[in-house]
Amino acid sequence: MSESTIVISRRGSERLDQGLSWIYRSDVKSAPDAAPEGAIVRVTDQRGWFRGRAFWSTRSQIALRMLTADDVLCGRQFFLERLRAAKALREKLFPGNPVYRLVHGDADLLSGIVIDRYGSVLVVQLLTQGAEALRDMLVSILRELFPEAESIVERSDAKVRQLEGLMPVKGVLFGREPGEVEYMEGDIRLRIDPMDGQKTGGFLDQRENHLLAARYAFGEGLDCFSYTGGFALQLARHGCGHVTAVEISEAASRLIQQGAERNGLSNVTVETANVFDFLKAQTLSARRYDTIVLDPPSFAKNKASIDSALRGYKEINLRAMQLIRPGGILVSASCSFHVDEFAFEEMLRAAAADAKRSVQIVEKHGAGRDHPVLLGMRETRYLKCFFLRVL
Repeated sequence: MSESTIVISRRGSERLDQGLSWIYRSDVKSAPDAAPEGAIVRVTDQRGWFRGRAFWSTRSQIALRMLTADDVLCGRQFFLERLRAAKALREKLFPGNPVYRLVHGDADLLSGIVIDRYGSVLVVQLLTQGAEALRDMLVSILRELFPEAESIVERSDAKVRQLEGLMPVKGVLFGREPGEVEYMEGDIRLRIDPMDGQKTGGFLDQRENHLLAARYAFGEGLDCFSYTGGFALQLARHGCGHVTAVEISEAASRLIQQGAERNGLSNVTVETANVFDFLKAQTLSARRYDTIVLDPPSFAKNKASIDSALRGYKEINLRAMQLIRPGGILVSASCSFHVDEFAFEEMLRAAAADAKRSVQIVEKHGAGRDHPVLLGMRETRYLKCFFLRVL
């Protein structure tokens, strides 16, 4: 079968010149009807000049996701080298630590592909038609690069697949079903379930922020949206005399309690509650805190929800600033890509003004180093984590 060629507009070509990797359907000038979904296609401008090779989507508004600007074959060897390079970076960043995000989508020049490693278990997310088409090849490459792997699990059950016309998929691609997996964050033992936990089972993007929060922890601690206790357990081990972990999910609440027991921490209390309701009730009580963490799920799934998301962020941050003692530390995070760092900081300023508190920014961080950011692709910069001192 001959290779399909997609012709893009001048505006699409200019996007590539700016370092962007996505071409929207509105900038596709011509595409053969025979181009199958998820195919790797040749991309040219309207003059016929070669611009690269890309994944083609028949459904998404992101019609092309660029793989390379070079005129090379994008076969098994091409993807083997991309994955080998991704692995080499993580091994340099975390020598001897077999837990990391191996592939971070566009940031690793592998659009639509996310792979997390938890020791001998690899968890794969295939989020686009192009990634879907590579499933068998990726499993083969992962088995070559990680011969010690006992399980390769697929967690392609994210809602974003609907934009590609894809159904949710979850299952074991190689080996056995792993069950719960234990790994270390500093001196804390954590357990996640790759098959049934959120995302790929855990939140490796906050791993370095968990450890940094431990350095600031003191006094009475409060961890909101705790999930499995990544922040709460660190606070309890390092500095806080007592920590209250608030989580709406009963299943996750049980994991926090089990995590506290497994790590020998008797100073953790788990509250299964809606955080908004919990914080409101706390402001009406006399209880106050020295260290507070706010790490909610994404409040803005699209541009249309930015305003409501900012209202939600402001409410919880205002409540936290009212609850924190002078000199206390507030760790406030957002994983909403559509709420950028400037908007998030402005929300924090407005919350501080309404709470009548002066607030210092001590540190600002994003996702961990195994979640690199590709220059020109703002979509790869999503997590914001502010370390604040409330006066």
